[in-house]
Amino acid sequence: MAASSSLSKALKQQRRSLLLFHSRNRTALIPISPFSTADATATADAVASSAAAPSQSQGNRSGRWSRFLLFLPGAITFGLGTWQILRRQDKIEMLEYRRKRLEMEPINWNEVASSYNNLDSLEFRKIIFEGDFDEGKSIYVGPRSRSICGVTENGYYVITPLIPRRCDTDSSQLPILVNRGWVPRSWRNKSLGDSHDVEEPINPKTEDVQQNKESVWWKFWSKKPTVSVSKESTVTPMKVVGVVRGSEKPSIFVPENDPNSGQWFYVDVPMIARACGLPENTLYIEEINEDASASNPYPIPKDVNTLIRFSVMPQDHLNYTITWYSLSAAVTFMAVKRIAPKKLKR
Repeated sequence: MAASSSLSKALKQQRRSLLLFHSRNRTALIPISPFSTADATATADAVASSAAAPSQSQGNRSGRWSRFLLFLPGAITFGLGTWQILRRQDKIEMLEYRRKRLEMEPINWNEVASSYNNLDSLEFRKIIFEGDFDEGKSIYVGPRSRSICGVTENGYYVITPLIPRRCDTDSSQLPILVNRGWVPRSWRNKSLGDSHDVEEPINPKTEDVQQNKESVWWKFWSKKPTVSVSKESTVTPMKVVGVVRGSEKPSIFVPENDPNSGQWFYVDVPMIARACGLPENTLYIEEINEDASASNPYPIPKDVNTLIRFSVMPQDHLNYTITWYSLSAAVTFMAVKRIAPKKLKR
């Protein structure tokens, strides 16, 4: 009996201790399951958001770059319009410079040729030069078209050396190259044919003179060439008024000159001077005389106004400016209209 009573007391005491333990830890045990589930859910959401954050940031960056690219054409066209304004101002200043140079008094090149060392500083200055054209060394640059009475005709620019009359007191004068103007294709072919016709009868006359040298009358008739030379010296030299120019700058589509075959597509002053047997620094001018006659209408010299013109004039640059700015405004408006709906949805 004593043993059973002691066992029951021990069981009661253990039961009380368990109840006390549960009552003390009820607040800690009960909230474990609900809060653990919420924490797990929050943890999963955090992991998912952290995984999606890089892709979302990359999408935002790509969206910003795409928006920037939409405005790139507008920025480029705006820059081109601004460049046209600057180019237009440069052309206006260059035209004014050329006009002032052409308004200066012409230089008598026969008198002051030896005093000018830098020929580049003479560009667009008028000069006067007297001498004789060496027709046999003429060079034809072309083809160059010209509109005559509304009809376009192909031809050439003829460039001929002008040889000064040398004097015993002044032998420092050098020949110059003169662009005498435009000639039609037929005129060039005719002049080349005439030069061949003149060369043919030279040999027979020379042989006759050689045969007559042994005759008694040779001493008497040999005085005639002296008379002809004196007559030639009394012929008035050609007086040319021209404007100093430089070599042309051909485009990439213009073929190269071929001096061996006589094909000249653009004006290269040093190359033409070498072909004519002259120094490379020979002065080159474009004739502006307007004394063409009905009997000898060619060559047709250039007009002074054409010498100061550009292929693209200031008015053309202004038109290009308006075009580029209009295009810039149009593409910029399209870019804004493209982005605006996305902002409204947000």
